[in-house]
Amino acid sequence: MKYLALTAIMAASTSTPAIASPALAICHKPYALCASSPTVAIPGETVKVNGKEFQAGVSVCPVLRGPSIADLSLMNGSCSSPDGTPKTVWSLFSNAQSYPQLPNWAVLPSVKRTFTTTAAPGGGMSNMWSFPCVVRPRKVNGVRLADCKGPMNESPWTGDAVPVGATVGTAAPLGLPNPVGGNFP
Repeated sequence: MKYLALTAIMAASTSTPAIASPALAICHKPYALCASSPTVAIPGETVKVNGKEFQAGVSVCPVLRGPSIADLSLMNGSCSSPDGTPKTVWSLFSNAQSYPQLPNWAVLPSVKRTFTTTAAPGGGMSNMWSFPCVVRPRKVNGVRLADCKGPMNESPWTGDAVPVGATVGTAAPLGLPNPVGGNFP
């Protein structure tokens, strides 16, 4: 497991353009895993990433425990919760192969796929990696969930806008709007 996480960090650090300047780290705190989640735009709200504004979106994601990969440059330099309480967590990446997923938050295997972004409603993508989440007060079917807010159509690798026609990797099932994922540079 540690080998897979280290491999992912090394791959990200060697393929990430210098302009993104990620500060990669392994965190050992509760975190939200949005890899299989859709995103809904928040009308009138934006998120700034490295001085650039993007449409804000919200994703509902399961809260997990275990090692996860973070970009501390977006997280105040720390794996600690965004506000210092258990009411908030970061949305991070991990190599979990099975975790709670929609529609009923049953534990299911992660199924990776690619898709091409479109201009149609729901045809975009979102990046929730290393953005803050508010933990919901009540579990759903025994699963702790968090509402995570992050940028829509923003590349986790470069911080630039992801154009229509880009190829994106995700673990979100086919048909979910604006899946959380990452474009292929």
